[in-house]
Amino acid sequence: MSYITAHALDSTAGTPARDLAVTLYSGSEEIVSARTDENGRVVEFGPDHLEPGDYRIVFATGEYFESRGQDHFHPQVTIDFTVKAGEAHYHIPLLLSPFAYSTYRGN
Repeated sequence: MSYITAHALDSTAGTPARDLAVTLYSGSEEIVSARTDENGRVVEFGPDHLEPGDYRIVFATGEYFESRGQDHFHPQVTIDFTVKAGEAHYHIPLLLSPFAYSTYRGN
């Protein structure tokens, strides 16, 4: 399993957010970019290990909603998080709608 995984759910449609672009950064450096699968997941995302420090994951929500012909407010959702030494895995879920979103540290 990747050190980082992500999951996006479209709470308006009640379905996984399929084909949503997701990018992982360390500072301004892009580490990896992927798209969610049929289940709204990115399971192979980045290296097997990340050094402790601050990272950023960006979900291209504007592109996602535009491809569905839906008006939206957030062009992207950016989640900053800290990787700590000794942690084995970070899962970052996103619950989204055209005008709101929520996230938490998953497992």
